Amino acid sequence: MKKKKPDIKAIAGQHLAAIDGDWAALIAAVGDCTHQPKPEREPYEALVRTVAYQQIHARAAEAILGRLLALHPQGLWLTPETLLAMDDTILRTCGFSTRKTATLKAIAAGAVSGLIPNRTLAEQMPEEELITRLTQLPGIGRWTVEMLLIYTLERIDIFPIDDFGVREGYRLLKKLEQQPNRKAMQEVGLLCSPYRTIAAWYLWRASELLNTKKKK
Repeated sequence: MKKKKPDIKAIAGQHLAAIDGDWAALIAAVGDCTHQPKPEREPYEALVRTVAYQQIHARAAEAILGRLLALHPQGLWLTPETLLAMDDTILRTCGFSTRKTATLKAIAAGAVSGLIPNRTLAEQMPEEELITRLTQLPGIGRWTVEMLLIYTLERIDIFPIDDFGVREGYRLLKKLEQQPNRKAMQEVGLLCSPYRTIAAWYLWRASELLNTKKKK
């Protein structure tokens, strides 16, 4: 009989709830963590998708990606070579800005040259090494690589302290007048480790809970 794997998300929830009463109340209000990575994606694809989501609403990003996928037969994902050879005008017609179009071309070139590792290699790389490597690409910052680590490589201890939703969620959690600075968020992350990814997920939900209450 196979030994049952531990429920990491449940263990993480217990760890976070033990930090203080505010965390315990948030986790009770949100319920079980339903964080769902997409481990089947290669880093190249994940980076392209994340660029589409940068600084715009999720629905708009999904529409842009839909138009991009429609350019390829059978809706298959575009290879780096195909994307690299594509005219910039076509990408802008899909909805990508001039800046994002340049970033997509840089990602495609990075995948062809090997700067962007395949999933097998990426899984073996420490977080900071991968961040340093991929932020060499124009338009790719730390946040973008952190999303890759969280959603594609399934790292459980990533805390994107520059993410607006994470910082706003913590501001709401602690009823602060202003969002905490980077140093303060780094200290928050230390309290949440080794489950910082799950902590970020709950802080994103904190922002959603407030917005829902405002609409009622």
